[in-house]
Amino acid sequence: MNLLYQSQRAMRAKRQEALKRGVIAVLDIGTHKLSCLVLKFDQADAAAPAEGIGAMAGQANFRIIGAATTRSRGVRFGEIDSCQETERAIRTAVQAAQKMAQLRVDHVIVALAGARPRSYGLDGEVALTSGTVTDHDVASVLAACDMPDLGPGREVLHAQPVNFSLDHRTGLTDPRGHVGNRLSVDMHLLSIEAHAIEILLHCVKRCDLELAGLASAPYVSGVSSLVEDEQELGAACIDMGGGTTSLSIFIKKHMIFADTVRMGGDHVTGDISQGLQIPAGNAERIKCRFGGVFATGIDDREIIELESETGDWHHDRRTVTRAELIGVMRPRVEEILEEVRARLDAAGFEHLPSQRIVLTGGASQIPGLDGLASRILGNQVRLGRPLRVQGLPQSACGPAFSAGVGLALFAAYPQDEWWDFETPADRLPSRSLKRAVKWFRDNW
Repeated sequence: MNLLYQSQRAMRAKRQEALKRGVIAVLDIGTHKLSCLVLKFDQADAAAPAEGIGAMAGQANFRIIGAATTRSRGVRFGEIDSCQETERAIRTAVQAAQKMAQLRVDHVIVALAGARPRSYGLDGEVALTSGTVTDHDVASVLAACDMPDLGPGREVLHAQPVNFSLDHRTGLTDPRGHVGNRLSVDMHLLSIEAHAIEILLHCVKRCDLELAGLASAPYVSGVSSLVEDEQELGAACIDMGGGTTSLSIFIKKHMIFADTVRMGGDHVTGDISQGLQIPAGNAERIKCRFGGVFATGIDDREIIELESETGDWHHDRRTVTRAELIGVMRPRVEEILEEVRARLDAAGFEHLPSQRIVLTGGASQIPGLDGLASRILGNQVRLGRPLRVQGLPQSACGPAFSAGVGLALFAAYPQDEWWDFETPADRLPSRSLKRAVKWFRDNW
């Protein structure tokens, strides 16, 4: 646990070093594509210390001065499968973004989409000695949270305080300076498989880059796609990527749950390829051009030519109707949404005061998906796009770039985490078999 604490602190130190220099890159390593954005910070804001404990602590003005996207290679289910292939893709994207920005980047912050994330709700309580809450008291109450048994080969990616209570007052964002007797905290902890971090670190170092931070893709997608009211009142963000579908739940502007489903748009493409017996490249093109999930009478008359190069004249010149294509696509899309619903139910999503759902990600652009999601998930559903940030190219404004834009916002406005406070080594949370219940069922 000490090693984890130190490595997270080290990455935060590298991030501060990059901000003082005024430039940092963010890297979204997805199954289908790999995108890189180069951020330029205002020097005065970058050097300013962070104030407050909240979702947007330590604000800094920034603009995007470089952007590049390449086809992702060596990545399956949002996890690096081939280091050499991924390394080449990272170099291609970073070099293209640096060329556009006309400067060199040494530090990167990376989003992880896979690695089987697990969420835990923790709580801790301490008695105040001076009566007024200080930084030391905040560090002490965070250290008082019992660590759950994460299981072998897992590490903590996020450990964020999401709610403070002082005596009988709850819902405090920053308790420092308040007067009371007992301070308690609710904390959200997200763990992932350790090998995913190790492989990622290896690839980043091989590209002559310094890792200045890690974030979960479900978290950053929610940050960029949910509007302020949705983050405050309660909403879920579903990011449908190529290899995985990420979901995160926010309330009071904090993420309180995250998970991933190991299916995405590439699985729909695979079904088309197998069902219609055409190459994967042709299946992707047909999906993007003619795909959908609701068939009408008109679709029976819309003919799609299937192009392939097997040498068999009759096989290479087959046709299908759009209704038949939809019949191939819909079962897989329904399966993904049913799995998402099961994860939301397990998280207690129905207990939140608002159950808004926002769909984003490249695969969310399938026509009619929002209507099908409303039927299966039974909630208000809308299609989401990432927030507009200064300098963002028009080509990077679509739902497929939600995680990348969210990662830029994460770099500029990081939420305070457990390791941001000076906790004495002997007070670090100890492992125990106690797993805290989902605290938001009782608190919201």
